[in-house]
Amino acid sequence: MHNAVKGQKILMAQTERKDIPEKYKWDIESMYPDEAKWEDDTEKALELAKELASLKGSIAKDAASLEKALHLHDDIWRTAEHAYVYSRMKRDEDNRVDRYQSMNARAQGVLAQISALTSFFIPELLESSEEKVMSFVRENEGLAVYEHLLKDVFRKKDHVLSEAEENIIAQFSEVIGASGDVFTMLNNADMDFGTVKNADGEDVPMTHGNYVNHLRSEDRTLRKNAFERMYETFRSLINTIAANYSANVKANVTGAKVRGYESARAASLAQDNVPGSVYDRLVSAVNEELPTLHRYIELKKKLLGVDELCMYDVYAPVIKIEEEKIPYEEAVGIVKSALAPMGSEYLERISNGFDSGWVDVMESAGKTSGAYSFGSYDSKPFVLLNYTDSLDDVFTVIHEMGHSMHSSYTRESQPYIYGGHSIFTAEVASTVNENLLMKYLIANEKDLTKKKYLIAKHIEDFRGTVFRQTMFAEFEDLAHREMAERGALTAAWLCDTYDALNTKYFGPALTHDDLIKYEWARIPHFYNAFYVYKYATGYSAASAISDMILEGGSGDYIKFLRTGESNWPIELLKIAGVDMSTEKPVRDAMKVFRGLVDELERLTESED
Repeated sequence: MHNAVKGQKILMAQTERKDIPEKYKWDIESMYPDEAKWEDDTEKALELAKELASLKGSIAKDAASLEKALHLHDDIWRTAEHAYVYSRMKRDEDNRVDRYQSMNARAQGVLAQISALTSFFIPELLESSEEKVMSFVRENEGLAVYEHLLKDVFRKKDHVLSEAEENIIAQFSEVIGASGDVFTMLNNADMDFGTVKNADGEDVPMTHGNYVNHLRSEDRTLRKNAFERMYETFRSLINTIAANYSANVKANVTGAKVRGYESARAASLAQDNVPGSVYDRLVSAVNEELPTLHRYIELKKKLLGVDELCMYDVYAPVIKIEEEKIPYEEAVGIVKSALAPMGSEYLERISNGFDSGWVDVMESAGKTSGAYSFGSYDSKPFVLLNYTDSLDDVFTVIHEMGHSMHSSYTRESQPYIYGGHSIFTAEVASTVNENLLMKYLIANEKDLTKKKYLIAKHIEDFRGTVFRQTMFAEFEDLAHREMAERGALTAAWLCDTYDALNTKYFGPALTHDDLIKYEWARIPHFYNAFYVYKYATGYSAASAISDMILEGGSGDYIKFLRTGESNWPIELLKIAGVDMSTEKPVRDAMKVFRGLVDELERLTESED
């Protein structure tokens, strides 16, 4: 652990971006030193799309034609995505700035136009037989790199529509995705939580960025007031948010039906070639372990010394230690120490990332909440943070840098077409880093109380990543099934369903609070359907991989980081030594959780 130091005050939420030192800002200007080039790229991408459209009817007539069309297709999207990423990240710096709202809207419009202009591409390609196309690959060296991509295209052949139908869907893409944008603006630009009272009657600023920190405070009055302010705010807008989310789910269900998938979930999992059994196996294994979670919640009630354990107590640390402030520079040092088992080359690369403008560190007015890793194939692998000097923020830093290191290795090793990551593999890269940090902190902590604190935190992180995300996964599945069966989602149904799941997961030791039923309304990941289960599967895989790294080095794992999307996710993870098509990773993760709870119980009983 680390010496307590005075860090930046919670009032950071009121800081304007112009007042933040440049060393805490990302070097996004490296993407477009002159924004006139951004204008040029948006036009260039459209012109290239028109050029590709002119090849309609001939893209697969021979190997040379196919190679030309595929290269052109790559150039279009590589250029358009670079422009979109820039506009989105500039908007995220301050959602109040009209210029970047407008640029981002325009970039989205360009993507929609390109989608419409190129919508013929896949249907026309699929008019050829897979055998004919693969014969082109064998005879033309320039097509060899596209072999996996083309196999993936033909894998989805039964779900690709006619050229005319694909064109219509492409033209409606902005409308179909609008609900996510509506939520982003409502959540980040329009909602204002003001201030809440602490136990001393003082007003404390309340933002998305510091809300969870309030819930982790030892001040129970502050926890209660923050919790109530958060969900009373969402309750006041619940019908609007429910209608917006219902539209999102409706789009998913309708899109899956139109494409001939049995469900929205099946359509989503098919993108990664992941069988539904992986999703069901996760939910089943986690549900079987709920008695252990209930045992932990009962232990938490005892350790907190409360007559009733309320929802606003759930995040409070069960082991009391002096609150420590960890400045960002210190966090960077901790991250490097924890990642030492990855080897010198990895450390040199991540150090360069910290020093060369990958990271946008501080919270500021209008900035998008939370954290992410983002970028284009040709940009730095940027990281957005809202750093508030907590230990949890250190974990966020190492998590997001795990994503960005994954991007760095992949873009160095793979061509543009394989330069991204499925979420299924991306969450492994981030969570391996988190596991290494936790193991490093526990191993190097000499103080028994602080060690207990870290074990308890490990349990909490496990609960938040595996149990909570699996609960979200159940909620998403139920919501999409309800929409498929009944054609609508009401605010009452969404709230009641979420409330029931929350009760099931937390068990009888938790006192019911009616406000928790509104929590679903503040989860942005729900607008990217069937995303969150990958956090839980990723954590399970990462648990095994981090142990392998500590025992035998990072060689195979670095190989995995370089693979991008050059194969299907489950096959790629086998390179790192984990087979997610079996039950073993999730079952083993459940054993780890059980062992942590057993250890905390043992240490607690030894002190009684």
